[in-house]
Amino acid sequence: MSIVRAGLVQQRWTGDKDSMIANAVEAIRSAASQGAQVVCLQELFYGPYFCQVQDADYYSYTEGVPDGPTTELMCRVAEENGVVLVVPVYEQEQPGVYYNTAAVIDADGTYLGKHRKNHIPQVKGFWEKFYFKPGNLGYPVFDTAVGKVGVYICYERHFPEGWRMLGLNGAQIVFNPSATSRGLSEYLWRLEQTSAAVANEYYVGTINRVGVEPLGDNEFYGQSYFADPRGQLVGEAASDTEEEIVVRDLDMDLLAEVRDLWAFYRDRRPDTYQGLVQP
Repeated sequence: MSIVRAGLVQQRWTGDKDSMIANAVEAIRSAASQGAQVVCLQELFYGPYFCQVQDADYYSYTEGVPDGPTTELMCRVAEENGVVLVVPVYEQEQPGVYYNTAAVIDADGTYLGKHRKNHIPQVKGFWEKFYFKPGNLGYPVFDTAVGKVGVYICYERHFPEGWRMLGLNGAQIVFNPSATSRGLSEYLWRLEQTSAAVANEYYVGTINRVGVEPLGDNEFYGQSYFADPRGQLVGEAASDTEEEIVVRDLDMDLLAEVRDLWAFYRDRRPDTYQGLVQP
């Protein structure tokens, strides 16, 4: 049996960027001490979820990827702890061009690449088009020390097409770092990601933050979890109010077992789906 021990870091906003980063590094070390081989942080992990307002001051949270200080730090942290890291940050490609991005770093500290969030919401309390340009890198899958890892960020989980692209690109584990508040989405929280795990026959690790942040009255409800390719939670979901490090064992042999039983990739009919790509 091939086991990957994987971790999710569920945090509360501390009030400043430096302490958020320090807390995340400590959480990664804690997860590694529990045997975690891969760890994912929450969406825009070092800041508040500033998309609750439209304020250009928050452009100051942007950094280069991979040449920014946070990605460079996390490369060192990955190497020191021997863990694969998924690190969601606010990326500046050039002045005035910003992305909601997740850097992927291998267990030896090598920067492997990044996913830029493709689907950008613009509704009350989630003013993301003010801050982010839609991603332009497609749906990359990274060959890491723990297998093939993909990333799909928060709002993207509502779009089945990207989940499937990650599967077609070979993903075995897909991480979905999020910043999601109570309301209708809480009902969907254990529905969409578990369904995606079933439909695409891979593991999904989904992360949310906790607490009420000063920019709005939205309460982030945590409940980070792993879902297996049968759509079942691997252990319990995290607390809906408290910070937590979720570490779970993922049986990678289950991927082949499920794919042999439910041959969804074999039975696809892409020749009938042409309407999906019409604007």
